[in-house]
Amino acid sequence: MAVLPKRDQIGYRKVKEIVMARIRSRHWPPDTILPGEADLAAELSCTRTTVNRAMQELAEDGIVERKRKAGTRVLPTPVRQARFTIPQVRTDIEGAGADYGYRLLSRDVAAAPGWLAARTGLAARSRMLHLTCLHLADGAPFQLEDRWVDVAAVPAILDADFDTSGPGEWLVREVPYTDIDVAFFAASLSAAQAARLGAAPGDASFVAERMTWLEGDLVTFVTLNFRPGHRMQATG
Repeated sequence: MAVLPKRDQIGYRKVKEIVMARIRSRHWPPDTILPGEADLAAELSCTRTTVNRAMQELAEDGIVERKRKAGTRVLPTPVRQARFTIPQVRTDIEGAGADYGYRLLSRDVAAAPGWLAARTGLAARSRMLHLTCLHLADGAPFQLEDRWVDVAAVPAILDADFDTSGPGEWLVREVPYTDIDVAFFAASLSAAQAARLGAAPGDASFVAERMTWLEGDLVTFVTLNFRPGHRMQATG
């Protein structure tokens, strides 16, 4: 067991780091009510004021929710998500009045490929879970999902079952994030992509590319190819 500094030698940044580590490791999973400030201060050898400042920053980051008398709760997803709600393909399909379907096409653990390491700053040997999934509307291909998840950031991902539901739903429900990068563009489908989407190689596909981060560490990188003819509409 690590020896903590003497009382008052640990700062609020270290307290914040320790709390984040416990949340990320699922020692404190979403909806957990955290120990009180006095208890944490005693455990971590610091003052209650130090813990209070750390918790205040975590609340501002959208990681926890603080309520008088109810305590401090780990949020299922960060409040920052309100600036950009991560869309769920199941919701989009069912919202359009179609029946949603899902297939897991492949799942393997591999080192981060060079292009991903270059894009995200990951070490080339980072251990990643690579998933490809097909989402269907009324039985027809709708969206092809190609996703990489950093196992070091989300170790519980290795035990998750994606045979009947997609990783996007699991990640939004189980893993907090602090930052998100999103890009939209059109791209020609490769032969493999076209075969899975029931299209012709070279057909134009609407693509959504998304990266989510937790305190500077990559959580997931996903590329979503939609079937040709897909139209995205936003209302405000």
